Amino acid sequence: MFPLPARKESESENKLDGETASDSESKSEFGGSPPVPTSDDTPEVLNRALSNLSSRWKNWWVRGILTLAMITFFFIIIYLGPMVLMMIVMCVQIKCFHEIITIGYNVYHSYDLPWFRTLSWYFLLCVNYFFYGETVTDYFFTLVQREEPLRILSKYHRFISFALYLTGFCMFVLSLVKKHYRLQFYMFGWTHVTLLIVVTQSHLIIHNLFEGMIWFIVPISCVICNDIMAYMFGFFFGRTPLIKLSPKKTWEGFIGGFFATVLFGLLLSYVMSGYRCFTCPVEFNNDTNSFTVDCEPSELFQLQEYNIPVVLQSMVGWKTVRMYPFQIHSIALSTFASLIGPFGGFFASGFKRAFKIKDFANTIPGHGGIMDRFDCQYLMATFVNVYIASFIRGPNPSKLIQQFLTLRPDQQLHIFNTLKAHLVDKGVI
Repeated sequence: MFPLPARKESESENKLDGETASDSESKSEFGGSPPVPTSDDTPEVLNRALSNLSSRWKNWWVRGILTLAMITFFFIIIYLGPMVLMMIVMCVQIKCFHEIITIGYNVYHSYDLPWFRTLSWYFLLCVNYFFYGETVTDYFFTLVQREEPLRILSKYHRFISFALYLTGFCMFVLSLVKKHYRLQFYMFGWTHVTLLIVVTQSHLIIHNLFEGMIWFIVPISCVICNDIMAYMFGFFFGRTPLIKLSPKKTWEGFIGGFFATVLFGLLLSYVMSGYRCFTCPVEFNNDTNSFTVDCEPSELFQLQEYNIPVVLQSMVGWKTVRMYPFQIHSIALSTFASLIGPFGGFFASGFKRAFKIKDFANTIPGHGGIMDRFDCQYLMATFVNVYIASFIRGPNPSKLIQQFLTLRPDQQLHIFNTLKAHLVDKGVI
């Protein structure tokens, strides 16, 4: 079904696409591309059960069974609530970072140069301290101000973060070894690009989650749906290659995945928009010291009546339709997940081809590593965060009041008088 290239064509294509003069120079310094062992990581019980099938159908069943298992796990962590979701995002971030850094370490370790792995994890710690410290200060403002140690850490958070990073920077400079400077700077850049891709995006995922679980679940589900439906359409109907970076991707799968994902996004959004536990922002309750998800639904999650365009009225037989405004936004989310999201996967494919590896790891049989499953999710997280900031989010009164209450009485009085004068001028009071 898939237009798979012959082995010789793949080898020649790798030389044309993957090796240039500068690559050859780098290859000599790196000591050649690191051999990444490939083995059948399929559980033995599945191997025995599927032993009579061809490799193509065996891969179909292995991927299908593991996909159902991952979807089940996804439902379980959603049921466990926002705190568990945040912990899972953190675990996924660490695992993705480990998989990418390990590829670099396989090259770097051959020279037995000091501190690369230690410094990589140190920089991960520094960046997480900075981002999550900002999040704690933003969403737990009252709690932070109430506890003296936390208040001090919050006040000097950015200075502490910079000091920690500066320490790592100095350690890197001290670790430089003569004749291998360029290789070490390759790895320094490798670490920072990995941090940019993995840590920054996972931080945005958590920010999306605080806006309401629906902003977390719908985008992630759209990417999952697109991945599954593109594979299904490509498996059964695929004929036309889509992109050289991923020879198995086809136009049939790409187009079929798009329409299936848009429809799925509309249906999922309709179902979830009716539940406050999904639509309300995740907020911290200072009285109970716990997260709460309860509010009056905004207009975004209240049924509205929309007129159907005249051109379509004769086709569907309706003049109006009742739907949630969020469903309209879900079309933008599912469209991005279908048309732009796959480019995260293409980017990952190009990365793997550059280093001649099949997968980032073999954590999930039939799927590869965690990064192989989340390459599109990180790109999606950035889009959702930008989309919310551009079209959805307004000033948050509760956060402003929290900050107002921490000011000195004279500062509060000044703000009160200024606000009162402003309202009087506008005729509100």
